[in-house]
Amino acid sequence: MDALQYIENRTLAEIRVGDTASLSRVLRPQDISLFAVVSGDVNPAHLDTAYAATDRFHGVIAHGMWGGSLISAVLGTVLPGPGTIYLGQSLRFLRPVRVGDTVTARVTVRERDETTMRLVLDCLCLNGAGETVITGEAEVLAPTEKVRRPRVLLPEVHLHERGAHWRAVIAAARAHPPIRTAVVHPCDAVSLAGALAARDAGLIEPVLVGPSAKVEAAATSAGLSLDGVTRLDAPHSHAAAELAVAEARAGRVAALMKGALHTDEILTPVLDKAVGLRTGRRMSHVYALDVPDYAKPLFITDAAVNIAPSLEDKRDIVQNAIDLCRALGVETPKVAILSAVETVTTKLSSTLDAAALCKMAERGQIVGGIVDGPLAFDNAVSRTAAATKGIASAVAGEADVLVVPDLVSGNMLAKQLIHLAGADAAGLLLGARVPVVLTSRSDSADVRLASCALAQLLVHRAAAA
Repeated sequence: MDALQYIENRTLAEIRVGDTASLSRVLRPQDISLFAVVSGDVNPAHLDTAYAATDRFHGVIAHGMWGGSLISAVLGTVLPGPGTIYLGQSLRFLRPVRVGDTVTARVTVRERDETTMRLVLDCLCLNGAGETVITGEAEVLAPTEKVRRPRVLLPEVHLHERGAHWRAVIAAARAHPPIRTAVVHPCDAVSLAGALAARDAGLIEPVLVGPSAKVEAAATSAGLSLDGVTRLDAPHSHAAAELAVAEARAGRVAALMKGALHTDEILTPVLDKAVGLRTGRRMSHVYALDVPDYAKPLFITDAAVNIAPSLEDKRDIVQNAIDLCRALGVETPKVAILSAVETVTTKLSSTLDAAALCKMAERGQIVGGIVDGPLAFDNAVSRTAAATKGIASAVAGEADVLVVPDLVSGNMLAKQLIHLAGADAAGLLLGARVPVVLTSRSDSADVRLASCALAQLLVHRAAAA
């Protein structure tokens, strides 16, 4: 344990010719990207995996330099260790270092000069097959004083490629036929273009529901063609929402998509007890977020529909979110029930709800996911924070879904991530007879496509069940 917590050097007096040290690392795709970010080397020959098929030297330079950096790590942390001053290095890159390779860097003292305090070390890197990928030598000034320092805990690094999560979701959805979707009141260029882009991506078959003259005017102003697109005329936004809901009740559309109208205008007929789209389950909204500093999609619920949900409501909210995650291919979603603390206390009702929801999951009242709580936000999304507090949990630091105590806290959390952390947020209303795509006027094209892809995957999973 002590050796893991500290690094300690070997002084010139302790070093002998023939002494050796090594370390091993596995080259991961993110290591290549991070190396490019730090070095500024974005040569396609080093980063483009397609290049590897045509160039036998793919990776020799960029990945080889990564291997060379391992040699530097051995010299700086093990032999001689802290206090070493680099004087020079000469390396030859003999074979490519490929993604997935385990590279072992080894240094061996060849020459030792007591007068100048210089060491010459032979350097060698081997791949997992035992083949030599790098050879060379390094010259250093060895430390003369003993140094023992606490080992630095490196930060977690997440390299974010904007839209990468959504592109993966869209690609998965394209494996299925498009779903017939009523686009409610698409009377501006943004909502109309989003619906047509989703059609062109093979995600939906749009049915435009709204005032025909306004829809056509929006198409004309945006230079969009409506040839071949089904349209249903309605005099105004309220009527368009009611007609779209009727189409869904009749089974003529498999999803709804919000256009240029307020969210409450589309939700009112959806939630109508007599002619709406209610089921035996409570309806809830899920934000699907692509957060730059989080390694996977993050789902927040409910931040748009249920103001102060009861325990029974939260059971349905959790189940809705789990069902969505499973439709996206997350086999066993990890669900964090959020509160301000991690202990159950009568002073915070959200902690009592969290404890009850966990017991419900144990007893089969919630299925398909791992549920844990109460968890504070930091412990739900940060392994470091959870470890610092000694929280042993399969969910802590790894959450897929964050279940908030109420709409106010959820709305603030989601919008903070969107506006301060640069997250892209797709969104769906779940628990109705059909999913409802709820988009914002500020949503990017990728987000609109992602929302349609979420709905499409959910519909096809339900049909296959």
